[in-house]
Amino acid sequence: MFNDPELSGKYLGTITQDFVKVADTLKEASYQIRKGGFEYPIFSISKEEIPIGQLLVRKFELNLDWNYYASFMDEFVQRELIAIDKQDDFKSAYKDPDEFCCLFVIDEEFTNFVFIPYPED
Repeated sequence: MFNDPELSGKYLGTITQDFVKVADTLKEASYQIRKGGFEYPIFSISKEEIPIGQLLVRKFELNLDWNYYASFMDEFVQRELIAIDKQDDFKSAYKDPDEFCCLFVIDEEFTNFVFIPYPED
């Protein structure tokens, strides 16, 4: 599978359309994850069901293109989606979780981490 590090317009459009609808939910979930003592919240998104994280929003519930799952860095390390020796690299690339949402986009042609700013109130 080829992973293009650049987010194509095709993905950016559908992710952005969905993100506007779920941003408040994801921001609150990020806060609750951190409040619960877990660092580096990650939201996996996929058009199909996946076994990564806890299902947060099903796409059909809000007429979305993507399903949203809540997780955090430790689960990604345990599942070997982030290599143990790459944790520091991930932490240094991770953006302020109060301002940005960390998405792990999983699709046939693209699998990568994407940081999207939450809409300003």
